[in-house]
Amino acid sequence: MATHVGAGTAHGAKRTGAGSGWLVFAAVLMIFGGFMAVFAGIAAIAEDEVFVTTRNYIFGFDLTSWGWIHLILGIVIALAGFALFGGATWARVVGVVLAGLAMLANFLWLPYAPFWAVVLITISGFVIWALCRAPSPT
Repeated sequence: MATHVGAGTAHGAKRTGAGSGWLVFAAVLMIFGGFMAVFAGIAAIAEDEVFVTTRNYIFGFDLTSWGWIHLILGIVIALAGFALFGGATWARVVGVVLAGLAMLANFLWLPYAPFWAVVLITISGFVIWALCRAPSPT
C-alpha cells in the first residue's frame, strides 16, 4: 500500500506557530536589529562625537533625541522578537508595525550613520517579509 506524504514535513504535518522557520527567522532578526538599535542609541546618548552630523538636513533632530528614539525602539523591538518565540499572533502584528517604524527611523537616521542605517532598513524589510510569509497559526 502506498502512503501519502503531505506538503509540510516528512510526516505530513504542516509546521505552524512558534515552530515555523519564518517566525524563528523573523524573531532572530528582530532581536539582532533591536540590540543594534539599542547600541546605536546608547552611543548617540553617551557620546555625541561618535556620529558625524550633517548640516541643513531637513529631519535634523538633536543627536541625543535620536539616541533616545533608537534606544526605546530597539528595546521594544527586541522584546517583541522574544515574544515571537511563543508564537503569539499579537507579536506578529506588533512585529510588522515595529519593523515599519524601525525602517522609518533608520531612514531618518541616514545622515548620521548611512551604512548602518541601510543595513537596519534591510533587516527590517526581511522581518516584515518573514512575518507576512509565516503560516497562519490556525
